[in-house]
Amino acid sequence: MDIRKFLPLILLGVFLLLVFNMCGSYNTAVGKDEKVKQAWSQVENQYQRRADLIPNLVNTVKGYADFEQQTLQSVVEARANATKVTFTAEQLTPENIQRFEQAQSALSGALSRLLATVENYPNLKANENFLDLQKQLEGTENRISVERRNFNTAVNDYNAYVRRFPTNLFAGMFGFSPKGYFSASPGADQAPKVQF
Repeated sequence: MDIRKFLPLILLGVFLLLVFNMCGSYNTAVGKDEKVKQAWSQVENQYQRRADLIPNLVNTVKGYADFEQQTLQSVVEARANATKVTFTAEQLTPENIQRFEQAQSALSGALSRLLATVENYPNLKANENFLDLQKQLEGTENRISVERRNFNTAVNDYNAYVRRFPTNLFAGMFGFSPKGYFSASPGADQAPKVQF
């Protein structure tokens, strides 16, 4: 029996096996990419929810005429800047994520200053609308944290897959490149100073 007669069939079988493997890997990469996009969409939804609550909070606080206008203005400006930083799920580079995170951190800082200043206004602290908005903001911050964690999990799964052999051999050809993660804000590793 001459094996050379079967060589074309063997080569064809190996080729078909590689093609089917590549198709399966491609489809899996597409699914993981879509999961990252979905997770990013949820992150954006929660940040948008927070941005939507801020005008109501500012208007409630504005009702107290002697409230620090500079504090309110910094919240309004930080919100405007945070909503300017947008990009699509295809643009999830580490640099874009960092830009987005910096804008959102500035807004978080302005909100923290606003809520700390409220302590000087006992009537405002007792206002039912303000208390409701404050609870909603706290809940939204928790949701943001959960969605960021879910996003990082989806990115980890995707990045590990496109970097794994043999998928990494053709992932770049089809436009699958690693995506960026959310990371801790600068200075988050430092404990806050509490003074009495």
